Amino acid sequence: MIAREALSAANRFGLGARPGTLSRMGDPRAWLHAQLASPVRPVDSGLPSSTEYLQQEYDYLRLRREARRTSSQENAAMGFRERFAQGQLRELGWRYRQAVATEQDFVERLVRFWSNHFAVSADKRTAALHAAPMEREAIRPHALGDFADLLLAVERHPAMLRYLDNVRSVGEGSRQAQRQRRRTEGTGDASPRRAGLNENLAREILELHTVGVDGGYSQDDVRELARAITGWSIAAPRDAGATTSDAFRFRANAHEAGARVVLGRRYPADGEAQGRAILRDLASHPSTARHVCGKLARHFVSDTPPPALVERMFVAWQRHGGALRPVYAALIDSADAWSPDARKLKTPDDFLVSALRSTDTQPGDRPRALMGLLGRLGQPAFTPRSPAGFADDAAAWSGADAVWKRIQAAQSLAESATPVDPDPLRIATDVFGDRLDADTALAVRRAESPREGLALLFASPSFQWRT
Repeated sequence: MIAREALSAANRFGLGARPGTLSRMGDPRAWLHAQLASPVRPVDSGLPSSTEYLQQEYDYLRLRREARRTSSQENAAMGFRERFAQGQLRELGWRYRQAVATEQDFVERLVRFWSNHFAVSADKRTAALHAAPMEREAIRPHALGDFADLLLAVERHPAMLRYLDNVRSVGEGSRQAQRQRRRTEGTGDASPRRAGLNENLAREILELHTVGVDGGYSQDDVRELARAITGWSIAAPRDAGATTSDAFRFRANAHEAGARVVLGRRYPADGEAQGRAILRDLASHPSTARHVCGKLARHFVSDTPPPALVERMFVAWQRHGGALRPVYAALIDSADAWSPDARKLKTPDDFLVSALRSTDTQPGDRPRALMGLLGRLGQPAFTPRSPAGFADDAAAWSGADAVWKRIQAAQSLAESATPVDPDPLRIATDVFGDRLDADTALAVRRAESPREGLALLFASPSFQWRT
C-alpha cells in the first residue's frame, strides 16, 4: 500500500519516482529530512571551471583578431565556436544525468529552484559560457547552507556580473571615471560608450533576489547599492591565466568610494567589503525572508500557498538567521505542505526529468534531442527570457499549444526510452504505486504497443502534475 504522502515526496518534493523509489522510501518525511542531513560534497563534473571558460574565450578573441591576417587562424576561431557549442551540450548532458541518477532528488530540485530564482540567460552572448557553471560553482555548494553565502556566491559569479552588466559599471567619482574625463576634456566627446554607473544588478538584487518588489526599497537604494558594487568584475585577459579557481576580480579603480545608505542603514567606505556587508544585511532582512519563503512555498506546494505555511517558514528563517536547512525542514514538517489539494503543474523541465527518471533513461554526453525538446516546449535550458526566470505557475504552461507539444514530446520520450521492451504498466506503477488512476491504467493496457503505452502514460493528465 503506497501512502499518498509517499507520492508527494517523490513526485512533488522530488523529481519524479525512479524504479523502486516508492517501495524503498519508508517514511516520506524522514526520507526528505535524511536528504537535508546529507553532507554537501564538492562537485566533480569533469567540465571546465568559469576561469577556464574565460581563458578559452580570451584565446578565441585573440585568434579572431589574428584571423584578419591568416585564414588558418580564422579556421581555428571557427573551431572554437564549434567547441563552444559542444561544450554547451556537455553541460546540459551532465545536468540531466545528475537529475536522472540522483537519489537526493529533493536536494536536486532545490538546486534547480535556486538556479531559477537567480536566473541568468545563455541568450546573452557575454553570459552564455557561464550560466551552467554558475549552478555548479555557486548554487550547488550553498543550496543547503546559509542564504547569505548563496547570495554572495551568485552575485560575485561571472555569469551574474556579465548578465546584468556589472562588469561595465563604473563609479561616477572613481579614478577610472576621472581619468576618462581628463582624456576627453576639450575634445567635445560625448560618446554614450563612456563608462558610467550601471544599476541593472543592484535593481535585480533588490527586486528579485532579496527583499522583493514590495520590500520597501527606493530608487535611491538601487543607486546606492549600485555604487557599492562598482568594481565587482571578472578576470581580464591579462590575468585570466592566474592560478585561481575564482574568476571574480575587484577593480578598485572603478569603485565609487564613500559611505552608502541602503534601506536606512549606513555603510562606511570599505572598498569591496562594503558591497558584501550590504548583501549580508539584505540576506537577513525580514522582507527577504518573506519574499523567498513565499517563492519556495509556491514552488513546492501550490500557485497560491497557504499563508500559514509561508509564516512558518518565515519564522524558521528569522530564528536561524537565514540558514536554509531549517527553512526546508519547516516546509516538510508543515501539514499544509501535504494537503491533498496541493499540486503543481510540471514545467517542461519537470516533465522531461520525471519521464527520464521513470524509465531510468540517461541522457548522453551531447543530448541534442533533449535540448531540442526543451526549446520546443518553451523552457530552453539556462535561457529564461528575463532576470525573473521561468514562470512557476500553471497559467504559463497550460495553454492548448503547450498541451499539444507535450503530447508530441511524450511520443519522442517514449521512443528514446532506454528499455528495449518497456512494460508501460509496470513503469506507471513505479511512478504512481497502487494509486494509479483507472483512466491512465486503462489507456496503457489498451495501447497497441509498449512504446505507445509509454507515450500514453507520459501524455496522461495525471503525469502532468506534481501532486
